[in-house]
Amino acid sequence: MLERSGNPRVAAPFASSGIATGATRRLCRFGVQAGVADNGLVPSAAESSSPAAAPNPSGGARGPVAGPAGITRPWQLAGLAALFLGLAAALLFSGAAAARGVSDPGALVRWGLPVSKAIHNVSLATVIGGLIFAVAILPRTLNGSRSKDRDASEHPAFTRALAISAAAGAAWTLSAIAVLVLGYADIAGQGISGDPEFTRSLVYFMTDIETGRAWLTVVIIAAVVTTALFGVRSRGALAATLLLSLMGLVPAALIGHSSSSSDHEGAINSLGLHLVGVSAWVGGIIMLALLSGTLTGTGAGAGASASAGSSARSGTLTKAAGNPDITEPTLRRFSALAGFAFALVFASGVVNASIRVTNWGDLFGSSYGQLILAKAAATLVLGGIGLMHRRWVIPQLGDRAVGRSARRLLWQLVLAELIIMGATSGIAVALGRSAPPKPTTFAPDASPAFILSGYDLPPELTPDRWLTEWRLDWLWVAVALFGLVAYFLGIRKVLKRGDSWSWFRSINWVIGLVLLTYVTSGPPSVYGRVLFSAHMVDHMALTMVAPLFLVLGAPVTLALRALTPRRDSSRGPREWLLIFVHSKFSQLVTHPLFAAANFAGSIVLFYYSDAFGYAMRDHVGHELMNLHFALTGYIFVLTMIGTDPLPRRAPYPMRLLLLLATMGFHAFFGVAIMGGTGLLAADYFGNLGRTWGPSALLDQQMGGAVAWGIGEVPTLLVAIGVAVMWSRSDARESKRTDRAADRNNDADLTAYNDMFAKLAERDARLDERNSKLEGR
Repeated sequence: MLERSGNPRVAAPFASSGIATGATRRLCRFGVQAGVADNGLVPSAAESSSPAAAPNPSGGARGPVAGPAGITRPWQLAGLAALFLGLAAALLFSGAAAARGVSDPGALVRWGLPVSKAIHNVSLATVIGGLIFAVAILPRTLNGSRSKDRDASEHPAFTRALAISAAAGAAWTLSAIAVLVLGYADIAGQGISGDPEFTRSLVYFMTDIETGRAWLTVVIIAAVVTTALFGVRSRGALAATLLLSLMGLVPAALIGHSSSSSDHEGAINSLGLHLVGVSAWVGGIIMLALLSGTLTGTGAGAGASASAGSSARSGTLTKAAGNPDITEPTLRRFSALAGFAFALVFASGVVNASIRVTNWGDLFGSSYGQLILAKAAATLVLGGIGLMHRRWVIPQLGDRAVGRSARRLLWQLVLAELIIMGATSGIAVALGRSAPPKPTTFAPDASPAFILSGYDLPPELTPDRWLTEWRLDWLWVAVALFGLVAYFLGIRKVLKRGDSWSWFRSINWVIGLVLLTYVTSGPPSVYGRVLFSAHMVDHMALTMVAPLFLVLGAPVTLALRALTPRRDSSRGPREWLLIFVHSKFSQLVTHPLFAAANFAGSIVLFYYSDAFGYAMRDHVGHELMNLHFALTGYIFVLTMIGTDPLPRRAPYPMRLLLLLATMGFHAFFGVAIMGGTGLLAADYFGNLGRTWGPSALLDQQMGGAVAWGIGEVPTLLVAIGVAVMWSRSDARESKRTDRAADRNNDADLTAYNDMFAKLAERDARLDERNSKLEGR
């Protein structure tokens, strides 16, 4: 529900029933009664050899709107038309495109800028959606093989998805350039001009002004991604391109209303999460619409479609006389992603809206609030359509009786989603051009703490405030919630299959997520922005305490047990997880020596460099700091006591030596901080204007004692865990040896004794020979 967010689309919910109901039949009959002509692209088995079964070269259905074989090309443009109509209506309603009384840049800039942003948002979503489909949803080859055979024929849907992504990438790059130029003209209050002064000012805007630098970064990222899309075909390179395209969302989250809200970090994080969910969701629906004619395959009869539908539940794509029909597995795979995307979009939109609109009067009485309500209503409508997809339409795609009607209804619903999403995307751009009811500028009497950290000083730290002072970091809250939901969905799937899962692991995982939320959103985080000692509590808990419980939860082991392996040439979450576990990168970062050096050495490099000051002043730096210390702690504990699969494991004696070494290093670091007389990040901690608590230098020395004390206790517990694992390993080895001895009647021991008997016999013969020689 935020600016630049594109539009939210509702994903199919997680729960699904695979049983046909009367409502299902009625929905499918509705598709037949809607006046949609059957174009014969998915005929019955008896008609599969008919000329009417020939594919439409345009890739769409030949019916007037949407038939069993997809959405016709003219109607694929309906979403784009809805985008511009929704944008124009919202701009006129809010008055965001009205002429200014002072410094008006002209109608070209007032209208051209939001139009360029709308094209930018949709193009970026299409790039991300296309890459998600190519990386994790669509099969790469027709023969279903995952081999690296370069001569294997690409699946037409895979090829078309990358072609669409490349074209969208070019549009993304050009629209980002347009937004950059028009954005400067809008801020400067002047029309587009070719004179040298305009050019010089534009260059200054791109290099010295935050908004200009952000859009210049977007242009560079878009150009690199587009170049890669025209030349990259390997799945690993496409995954890297997907990650780079997601980075293009970061500048949009850092500028605009969110960056100057009262809770600017909450607004930025919620907007960033919103953009990720919207891009995956909207981009996925766009790809479904554009690939609709390709997913149905060629020469596929209804019988083949039914076979494809029944086998798709296990991840197998059944081939017909031509290309395989992959409609059902594609929809099922996307619906799982869309479910998480819907939850992310709706929740983050509510959070961000609550930050910008703080009372009911502004929500219902202002044009800004009314546009938010319109977006929320559209999101719920899309949610209902997603529910229909998941519960009624997808389970019927392989049913011979209603399969054709279900396909027709499927593409009608996708078309409806596309149109609603287009209109909502236009509203989102108009929201970005409208001023929220709450002021988004700093107060003239802002405190030093607010200027440096973005927040006023919290009250003086007392024992009870270690439990009461919270400031939710929505990024880490989302991580914790996702981890909790995904973990228990995995447990449910494992238990449903008849396998078991340790309750001890489950409890540890929950405790670890609770601790992660506490240290990133609770008092350690709040007071860690103003007290070095509290910051050190936050750091040590993040890197030593929370990872200890998370590692004991064994999430990778659970994922490998719960996730279903793919049977075609696509790569699902399980395949990507195995690739990552066995990758060269994983072999490096999980090497015991590297993990220990990174765990201990990064502390010195961080605190005795400018990185510490950057992490305290800048929101991105702060989140990167949290991510780094959480990952280094998790990897180190994993190499010591983890049960999840690793490329290599150190022997138990080496693990104990590495733990002793890190304990000594932590002690050295803590003592160095305690005895230091220079203030770390002095321009930050020395200028907060704090009137309570110890001085900044004394507080820093207390932080050194915290680093020494808190760092030793978890390390000692890990060392005890290593010793216990070593003892159990020896016990298991002894039991294994005993069982082997029982099976072969102590063959190894008998062979060992026979060896010594032969040696004794040989020694006796040598002694006898020597004695005879001496007797001569």
